[in-house]
Amino acid sequence: MRSIYEIIAGIEQQGEEAALCIITETSGSTPLKTGAKMIVWADKKIYGTIGGGNLERQVIRDALEVMKNKTARIFKHQLVRDHEMCCGGTVFVFIEPIKKRNKLIVFGAGHVGKEVVKFSRSMNFQISLVDEREEMLAGLQMEDVNTFHMPHRQFLSQAEMDENTYTVICTHLHQYDREILARCIKKPFAYLGMIGSKRKVAITRRTFLSQRLATEDELSKVDMPMGFDIGGNTPAEIAISIVAKLVAVMNRHSLQQESNEKKTNYTYAEPDCDDNRCG
Repeated sequence: MRSIYEIIAGIEQQGEEAALCIITETSGSTPLKTGAKMIVWADKKIYGTIGGGNLERQVIRDALEVMKNKTARIFKHQLVRDHEMCCGGTVFVFIEPIKKRNKLIVFGAGHVGKEVVKFSRSMNFQISLVDEREEMLAGLQMEDVNTFHMPHRQFLSQAEMDENTYTVICTHLHQYDREILARCIKKPFAYLGMIGSKRKVAITRRTFLSQRLATEDELSKVDMPMGFDIGGNTPAEIAISIVAKLVAVMNRHSLQQESNEKKTNYTYAEPDCDDNRCG
């Protein structure tokens, strides 16, 4: 029989909607004791049990509400008063939504891209690193990172993006960055960011608006230049600033919207040629 933890891992991987219910405290006579666990799916299917009867039926209803609100809660049940169960004790049940595993897509396996992947590996992301340059991916040995040696257009044609997708754009060409941004800005995402100087960002905004590739509202949701301004300029420092922003978004931290004019240029200086020194 599969363990409940294996099932939870599968739910996270597949993106199913479900909640985990755990008895955290009991007093008096109760069907099951502290530690009993049950998974509830959106279709009311269950795995495991927290005691059966009216208590379990109410916990299933509570779990559906937790899934809807996406916020964990503790529920107190007095078995005689609330559920007409003769056990007579009290049960506390903690219910949390099982969140879909976040996907991180990094376009560009250059200095910054590799550092972003490096610092993100411990954060339970499903990581994809995309680059058309075989030499940039050669020798990368990270079991928890999926590498894709292919043009970004090919990857985008087959990639599934949703509200749990975090996309970092840092290829070796400005043209590629803008092409990727134009495609991703129309898809659902949790985070979408592009590397660059203030000049590059200004040109991108003008281009997208004049060619009607995106609206002002859509552009306002893109993090560019990417990351927080932490005052550093090395690939590792830039990557840390980007990953810090990813963590802030994951934790639903309120991010202050900064205008492009006020953002400090803390990425590489903008060259005149169409080449990203970060890639």
